Amino acid sequence: MALQLVTEFTVPATFPTSIFSSYYVTPGPTNQPQPMVFDPISNLTFPFSLTDPDHVPSHAGDPILFPPATSNLTEAAAEALVSKAVAEIMGIIDGNDSVATGNCSKCLSCLSVAKMVARMAPTYLPDAMIHVCRTTNYKSHKACRETFESSAFGAPWTQVLANADVDGLDGNYICSFFSPDFCPRPELAPFRVKFPKDKPLISSKPRPSGNRVRVLHLSDLHLDTRYKTSSEANCTSGLCCRYSAETLPILQPAPLFGYFKCDSPYYLAFGALQSIKPLTGISIYNPPALTLYTGDLIAHDPESQMSREYIASTEDSIWQIFKAYIGGAIYTALGNHDTSPSNLDSPHALDQNGPLGQQFSWNYDHVSKLWKHYGWINKTTQAQASLHYGAYAVVNPHGLKIVTLNTDFYYRNNIFAFINSINPDYSGMFSFLIEELQKAEDLNQRVWIVGHVPSGWDGTNALPAGSEMLYQIIDRYSPHVIANVFFGHTHEDQVSIYYDSTYEPITTGWIGPSLTPLTNMNSGYRMYEVDDLTWEIYDAYTYYSDVNTFSSLNVSNGDGPVFKLEYSTRDAYGPAINWPQEAPLNATFWQRVTEAMEKDRALVEMFNTYQGKSSIRSPNCTSDACAAAKICYIRSGSVEKGRRCPQGFGSVQSRYTGDNF
Repeated sequence: MALQLVTEFTVPATFPTSIFSSYYVTPGPTNQPQPMVFDPISNLTFPFSLTDPDHVPSHAGDPILFPPATSNLTEAAAEALVSKAVAEIMGIIDGNDSVATGNCSKCLSCLSVAKMVARMAPTYLPDAMIHVCRTTNYKSHKACRETFESSAFGAPWTQVLANADVDGLDGNYICSFFSPDFCPRPELAPFRVKFPKDKPLISSKPRPSGNRVRVLHLSDLHLDTRYKTSSEANCTSGLCCRYSAETLPILQPAPLFGYFKCDSPYYLAFGALQSIKPLTGISIYNPPALTLYTGDLIAHDPESQMSREYIASTEDSIWQIFKAYIGGAIYTALGNHDTSPSNLDSPHALDQNGPLGQQFSWNYDHVSKLWKHYGWINKTTQAQASLHYGAYAVVNPHGLKIVTLNTDFYYRNNIFAFINSINPDYSGMFSFLIEELQKAEDLNQRVWIVGHVPSGWDGTNALPAGSEMLYQIIDRYSPHVIANVFFGHTHEDQVSIYYDSTYEPITTGWIGPSLTPLTNMNSGYRMYEVDDLTWEIYDAYTYYSDVNTFSSLNVSNGDGPVFKLEYSTRDAYGPAINWPQEAPLNATFWQRVTEAMEKDRALVEMFNTYQGKSSIRSPNCTSDACAAAKICYIRSGSVEKGRRCPQGFGSVQSRYTGDNF
């Protein structure tokens, strides 16, 4: 029987101050709170200067790591080496090198010179990269500095260039990353994943118990603890709703609860969480079977404003808020923004688990200890998460095994993934997943896989080899072991179907909507109705709040935003395919939906509306190419499949750029 749900709830404009024990700045109708955030792991309270919206730090002050130099050069010798290298690179770019012809060849030749500097004089390379960047007008002067200075991505780029095979596949990935005009995206070489055991010829899933439990799926909160109410909300670049003298006079004042070009302020985060109980019945006194958080806790700050301390303080804030409103365990996959610098995670093998391989372990250790502190995982699982880049496996009290992944190891913007790119499991992340899935198969356990970056859709987010490896793993262990897969990252409501070798649909990848409005989105979250034995989903309820209304709220009179039920997945799509009430919303369900979409354009347009959480700013999907693309994306669980779809219709955050047929 379907849950009887309240369909909308108006959030009170009064901020619930009891969640934090004390404040540097108390919340009010015209300002965001500045809580005194306590870290139970370090036993310290973070200073106000860390999140003061009027005085944002311009430098992180974090440790900067370089690869060890292979030569003991004097300062003068190092400067002479770098000067000569820069001149050589400029000569290659200007066409004075007779060997390097064509953009790709030139780029690879430049990488070879940069690699020499990275190995012999590593600390000098970031300034050299800034100089080349500015001289060639690759980026603006400001962007060159913010990108390649040592405290941002300069030191990581030095590590990558020192360790990558710049003359081979690694170099092609690096040059393609800088610009597809330099080198085209490398083609995926076919490979087969090796498994401990062959897939059973005969396998079976458990029969449904008939008992339905609730599961909450939250994603991409991107809490902006530096959000400044009444600052410019419609800025022209970067993260808006931040103080800047350059944006005066204010044309679009930042509303108390958020705006389309801004990350989530405290008021929006609390508003969404306050709505969960009346809309879903879930609370600390009536907890769900489990809660999934599919990554990205941290705001989209520029790297110059990020720091380890800032990451830790946001983690502490969010888990404290979640603990206050959501009962039961919360299982989390780290997102690409959940570290500093953002997007980056280095494989332990980089230097045999030395300082470079361990450079992000401070974060894995901190966040996993927070999860243990709140009772969501035990000591053994905490140690596993600290070792496996924040990923872990746990069997929840209901008997479901959850395996979380750090998907940065196949994310296109993790430059460490370009090292030894011929091996998509250089980090060991997929070996960890295979090991846990094999254990589950041997014990007849059902598994949910939880990650951040989707493996497919339109093929623009993941690297092809890692995406393909995950696809093959899902094929091997589905549908008898893996019941569902969950992602976030895109901020949009999407879904992917995984198929076996005979093109039978076997597993669904649910891509959860974001809580942040960034960019041009409404704020949303989801609840699943799930059988507690098969762990198959029988309905998915998506809730949202219309960000377009936030500017007109009269918060002085107590008016807060309305969160409401956007749609029930079964009610929205089930009638079009005559889907039986007793059947789960599995991969076959979604395959039938795509087949119905091929005949009924209205279904595609409805999917497109839901993709943006009913945002007024989402483009319409009315062309033949857009409809074909959406259907193709849903059927694409890998990069290679997604790249074969019509391009330019993947995201509803801006106008479509794809061509009609």
